[in-house]
Amino acid sequence: MSLNSDPAFWAPANKHLTRYGPSFEAIIAERAEGSFVYDADGRGILDFTSGQMSAVLGHTHPDIVATVDRQMRSVAHLFSGMLSRPVVTLAERLAALAPGLERVQLLTTGAESNEAAIRMAKLVTGGHEVVAFAQSWHGMTGAAASATYSAGRRGYGPAAAGSFVIPAPNSYRPRFKHADGSNDWQAELDDAFELIDRQSTGNLAAFIAEPILSSGGILELPLGYLAALKRKCEERGMLLILDEAQTGVGRTGHMFAFQRDGMTPDILTLSKTLGAGLPLAAVMTTEAIEQKAFERGFLFYTTHVSDPLTAAVGVTVLDVVARDGLVARARERGDRLKQGLLTLQQKYDCVGDVRGRGLLLGLEIVTDRQSKAPGFELGAQIMDEAMRRGLSMNIVKLPGMGGVFRIAPPLTVSDAEIDQGLAIMSDAIEAASRVQ
Repeated sequence: MSLNSDPAFWAPANKHLTRYGPSFEAIIAERAEGSFVYDADGRGILDFTSGQMSAVLGHTHPDIVATVDRQMRSVAHLFSGMLSRPVVTLAERLAALAPGLERVQLLTTGAESNEAAIRMAKLVTGGHEVVAFAQSWHGMTGAAASATYSAGRRGYGPAAAGSFVIPAPNSYRPRFKHADGSNDWQAELDDAFELIDRQSTGNLAAFIAEPILSSGGILELPLGYLAALKRKCEERGMLLILDEAQTGVGRTGHMFAFQRDGMTPDILTLSKTLGAGLPLAAVMTTEAIEQKAFERGFLFYTTHVSDPLTAAVGVTVLDVVARDGLVARARERGDRLKQGLLTLQQKYDCVGDVRGRGLLLGLEIVTDRQSKAPGFELGAQIMDEAMRRGLSMNIVKLPGMGGVFRIAPPLTVSDAEIDQGLAIMSDAIEAASRVQ
């Protein structure tokens, strides 16, 4: 019998744990190292989601382990009004990486950083209306949940007043088209803001967006879109908040995804990748916005704001990314992975689309390429077959889209591990297709 079936583990787990989302995997995760998670049988499972899309340096990276050990022996947590050297160092390092965004607040989760960003935008602009994409995910708390539209809206009562939504551009399933059938994202954006203007009471505060909508099915905003979106915001006195929880710290082949587009947001939020698996987030903004927020009494005071332990980890993450050339590696390994996925698309009719950038890629499963009919059940079977063969992948299911695999291995992934993952994917698609 597999040690993963240990009744002494599963009986209390099933009795006492709240079920908070997807069903739990039928394994007991005993340890993790590099690109692998090891179960109770000692089997290595290739992790193509970097934990919860966070472990950019892989699991138990020796530099992170050393930093945690060192910092725990000095100071891990302080009164929120006290500052430590790691906090100031990390703020300085982040500001240098994102010119124009000189002010930094260090928090814990992505939801918390988005709460702070939205709160700041409302205070500075004097408005309360917040616009997001229909496929967005910004967190499960308060204002962040009100700006999340990909899941979790039913059954919880009213969202925050002034919560508006527009569709995200989708090149595979365009709503507005040029004469050649390609996505006319500018016409779509113009149409969307015409509707926003009709709904607004004149109190628009912010637009919050992910440069690549991950839980939204790896929808990448086309080149030029972010600059056009910022112009829409500027015309209305809104601030543009970019949520780079999953795209930040090198994953897309740029340190921050927005840098490809030659623009800078008003507020940038980071989380997941910044802590490499530990709870660390940041809100970055301009000196002018921070000054105005300060003058108006900005308050976002939390238990773990400016904690030394996680700040020290963040500094180490930036050190390792720079030392090991991981931004460039994300481009190189991403190209290798994307070419492999495109080969799978040529081989299997159920692979409708391959998209994304760097080491954040999506593979959309359909039942028919012509109609692009969603392949939810087939996608779930492929995921199960992959897990049985030692590959962990995550699939998202959204109305009007197929099942989309979010593929995001650590930036430290090797060529051999990429090839291993692609081989398992091929075998899993083959096996699941036979069952259909």
